[in-house]
Amino acid sequence: MRKSLRIAGIATTCAVAGAALYGTGAATADNAGSRHTSEPQNIALLVRQIDEYYGASQDADGVWHSSPDSPYAKDLARIQAKAKKDIKRAAAHAGKGKHGKKPAIVLDVDDTALLSFDYEKRTNFTYNNDTWDAYVKAAKRPAVFGMPELVKYAKSKGVEVFFLTGLAESQREGAVTNLAKAGYDTKLDPTHVFTKNKPNPPAYLSHCATPAAWKCDTVQFKEGTRKHIESTGYDIVGSFGDQASDLAGGYANKTYKLPNPTYFVE
Repeated sequence: MRKSLRIAGIATTCAVAGAALYGTGAATADNAGSRHTSEPQNIALLVRQIDEYYGASQDADGVWHSSPDSPYAKDLARIQAKAKKDIKRAAAHAGKGKHGKKPAIVLDVDDTALLSFDYEKRTNFTYNNDTWDAYVKAAKRPAVFGMPELVKYAKSKGVEVFFLTGLAESQREGAVTNLAKAGYDTKLDPTHVFTKNKPNPPAYLSHCATPAAWKCDTVQFKEGTRKHIESTGYDIVGSFGDQASDLAGGYANKTYKLPNPTYFVE
């Protein structure tokens, strides 16, 4: 699976939008005032809004791109500007708290470090294990706007960088190759890039995973891994993700939720 659970963003966003737009209800002819409707937002209009948010365009090869001038890119820039201030402040106090642990940041990969908008558009926002696996292994995704620069800034302040992804261990090579190609000039070895290794889960996830049975949900997997990172001598000063489940569970001083209206992961 893409992360631990992949739910089509269109359906999920429609339900949420519908509840917000129509949740107050409307009287019906047969039972005025007592029955409430919850019609979802029109899917064609929602796709149009998503395209406008990303500044969607398609090149001659049929690849979908987001615009660096889009509302999406501007939202990212605001979050990253705040994060850089926090990183600078945390780095300046490194060693003075948390028993002298070295500061670190942790980044999710899908739509936090690498942008999957082309995949979402090509598949009409519908996930499929085989097409997703091929897409990841092709290692052609662009970086999420501004994130390689944020990593570079963190490193310039002496902050260690880790990646924590729900991608499978079998997809590690594609992810690492793509991160390097996308401009992430940082350590990308297995001690700095953590994938979901279901066949051979690490001991620090023994509370929810064994070689015989993987029972970790997204929060348990990412929480347990952040806890492990901190146990090796780091203080996670910032955790970055595009899903709430990327960030839940603690073991990070601050969390940064990046925008992603295309899918939802529990």
